[in-house]
Amino acid sequence: MLLQLQPAATVHGRPSRAFSTPHGPKTRRGGMPCRKPSTTPILCPRAAIPSRTQRIMEKISSNDEVGGAGGAGSYNALKRLDQLWSSLCASPLDTGKVPEVVSRTFSSSRQFDEENQLSYGFDVLVCGGTLGIFVATALISKGLRVGIVERNLLKGREQEWNISRKELVELVQVGILSEEEIEEIIAITFNPNRCGFEKMGDIWVNDILNLGVSPAKLLEIMKKRFVSLGGIVFEGKCLSSIRIYNDAAFLQFTDGDVLSSRLVVDSMGNFSPVVKQIRSGRKPDGVCLVVGTCSRGFNENTSSDIIFSNSSVKKVRDSEVQYFWEAFPAGSGPTDRTTYLFTYTDAHPGAPKLEELLEDYWDRLPAYQGVSLDQLEILRVIFGIFPTYRDSPLPAAFDRIIQVGDASGIQSPVSFGGFGSMTRHLSRLSTGIYEAVMGNFLDAYCLGLLNPYMPNLSASWLFQRAMSAKSHTDISSTFINELLYVNFQAMQRLGDSVLRPFLQDVIQFGPLVKTLGSVMLNQPQILPSIFKQVGVDVILDWSVHFVMLGYYTFLSCYVDPAVRPWVEFLPQKKKYEWKRHLEAWKYGAGLDYKEME
Repeated sequence: MLLQLQPAATVHGRPSRAFSTPHGPKTRRGGMPCRKPSTTPILCPRAAIPSRTQRIMEKISSNDEVGGAGGAGSYNALKRLDQLWSSLCASPLDTGKVPEVVSRTFSSSRQFDEENQLSYGFDVLVCGGTLGIFVATALISKGLRVGIVERNLLKGREQEWNISRKELVELVQVGILSEEEIEEIIAITFNPNRCGFEKMGDIWVNDILNLGVSPAKLLEIMKKRFVSLGGIVFEGKCLSSIRIYNDAAFLQFTDGDVLSSRLVVDSMGNFSPVVKQIRSGRKPDGVCLVVGTCSRGFNENTSSDIIFSNSSVKKVRDSEVQYFWEAFPAGSGPTDRTTYLFTYTDAHPGAPKLEELLEDYWDRLPAYQGVSLDQLEILRVIFGIFPTYRDSPLPAAFDRIIQVGDASGIQSPVSFGGFGSMTRHLSRLSTGIYEAVMGNFLDAYCLGLLNPYMPNLSASWLFQRAMSAKSHTDISSTFINELLYVNFQAMQRLGDSVLRPFLQDVIQFGPLVKTLGSVMLNQPQILPSIFKQVGVDVILDWSVHFVMLGYYTFLSCYVDPAVRPWVEFLPQKKKYEWKRHLEAWKYGAGLDYKEME
């Protein structure tokens, strides 16, 4: 620890004469002489010099934090998230015993109900409102009694969500948003959109993630609609425990309140305490670290970067990292632009912290965007940790509890797009949850059918690993960029039917076969480096999911049309199960994706 000489004490900025005078020792009241001042310098810790990140954030941040990823923007929130990240990286994982949030009691809840004199009883309680409100509104529109529990205030952040119009239209098709409201929540539209890799060339597309949606306006509309349909929102509620009975689930909160529900929908995100219990606190298999800003003062502000890399692998702390950029025009002003710096890694000691990434961000942004930091007014600082697990989506582990959104791991391990993933699966999830509640199919097996194995999601793990830098390999530091450019170039040659689904997080068997075939035929020399970069074990594991992707494609294309009419005549529970199987085939093969006309 650094030490410095302790200066003379001061009072209101002036040197204090409390212990010495020019005429010798001063006496205390009562005639006792004061101790002679020591000539030995007093050493004390030097105050830590604030980092550039701290200085910037403390000038602009506020305490107005909301729920959801990226909902907090203060320096204190950054430090808290870095502490959480450090605990995930600990080796061995030393987080103590995982708290048991959920407990199971094999009896009726009648006595508990009478003792607590519950005021509310619901068909469905959704925990986590930022993305959960979409499921909640879809369910209440079907006639269920639904409540939302939110730890903070249920409102959207100021920072926009970037999305494609196709994904927004899903909300209209489910019936929870109108076409007019879609236009109201779109803050900005822009084209074209770039994918580029370190001096190798750019690939341009249109209408991919080219809308900036205002979460604040969107959640305000959804909240009003939910309440108007009879829904109840409980804000400022921190979950303490969930007790599962044969006929209901009871949620206890830290303020002592208790709510009951037939079904609990866990939409508490990546760090849900219920998910932590299910996974026994184990480390994620992969993590995306994201930092960025929304700033004012850019010159060029009509196009976006979906993914861009202008550097090769570099070392941060004890880790090798490959940096990628995203950039989108912001709706808050004509020169406002949001830029993200992100990297893929795993949870290990020595992994870079978010604050370290932000320090690199300040250094690298001028070269990336062609503008100096002095020219920019930084409006917001953005940061997040997005963990993911290979065994996703997460099947239900308890009766009467189902995970949705980021808590379920349904988002792509490459893009971590929670909002886009939620819109894509909203129709399937809301219909399935409604049928589960109405049929009382609320055991873990039946609920698990709503989060089935999806080979296209598992197959995307190969791309996540390919984009993660590895230490102690003899492959070139430019290989990741070379590999990505070769693949993107192949997809561009094969046309929009191959490239566009991939850019919207949809892996399909036919396009994947075409892309891999093109790369192997045109660039066979990169195959040995792919094995070194990704690892033989990952390749073998991926091969199983690749085969299953083809199998699910066959089932959805040829078996589904034959069995679907027969399913309608089955008993109610069998009908529920088979409908979930048909959905798993379709969504697991990526065949739910259809381009807008």
